[in-house]
Amino acid sequence: MKHVTARLVPKDLNFLQKRNRMRVAEDMLERVNNDPTFMKRIVTGDETWVYEFDMQTSQQASEWRLPTESKPKKPRQSRSKVKVMFTVFFDYRGVVHSEFLPKVQTVDERAQRDRSALAGCGRISRPDLLINSERIPALGAT
Repeated sequence: MKHVTARLVPKDLNFLQKRNRMRVAEDMLERVNNDPTFMKRIVTGDETWVYEFDMQTSQQASEWRLPTESKPKKPRQSRSKVKVMFTVFFDYRGVVHSEFLPKVQTVDERAQRDRSALAGCGRISRPDLLINSERIPALGAT
């Protein structure tokens, strides 16, 4: 007998979801074959919760002690109860736009602000790319 653990997979998809992903992948491959610049025109984004930490380097935490004194104890960092949403948009060249969501802002306000920010940043950093902010879905609506 051998002790084994289950392999983690991102999502357990049903047949319709798998078929839909296959169609999307085939469509993307066809677009890439027909237009070599297609991949360079894609802008995508993601968001994640980031916990606040009071980070202190070893150098900052160091202190002077006599050789006979014991080393100072530094407790392990615990996860803060305060967290903020971090949103980033990027293309093939790198980050196009990133920001931390203010704590007082709702998800709907954030989605609208991200649409405007992404459209504005796209015009500045990628004048060759026209971004239709109306076609960017709300981040929570999937």
